[in-house]
Amino acid sequence: MVQFINSKEILEKKFGKVGTESREKFREESFSFYFAEIIKNRRRELKLSQQDLADLIGKKRPYVSRIERGEDIRISNFALIANALNLSIQLTAK
Repeated sequence: MVQFINSKEILEKKFGKVGTESREKFREESFSFYFAEIIKNRRRELKLSQQDLADLIGKKRPYVSRIERGEDIRISNFALIANALNLSIQLTAK
C-alpha cells in the first residue's frame, strides 16, 4: 500500500509549527534563497557577470555575490537590482 507524505507534517517536524521562532527563521531563509535564485538566474540569462551587475547598480561585486547567496537585502537595493535586470516587483494585498 502506498503511503502519502504530508508536507505540512514534514515541515512541522523539521522546522517547528507555524508561528514558532524556528519556523519563522526557516520562512525568512526560504524567501532569501528564492529571491537570490531569481536574481542569479536572471543575471545569467542576460549573460552578465557579477561585476557587470555591480557596475549597473553602483555597488561592488562582493555585494552582488552576497545577495546571490541569499544574504539579507534591503528593499531599496532589491528594487535597484530588479530594475537593472529588467524584472518587475509586484505587491498585492492578501
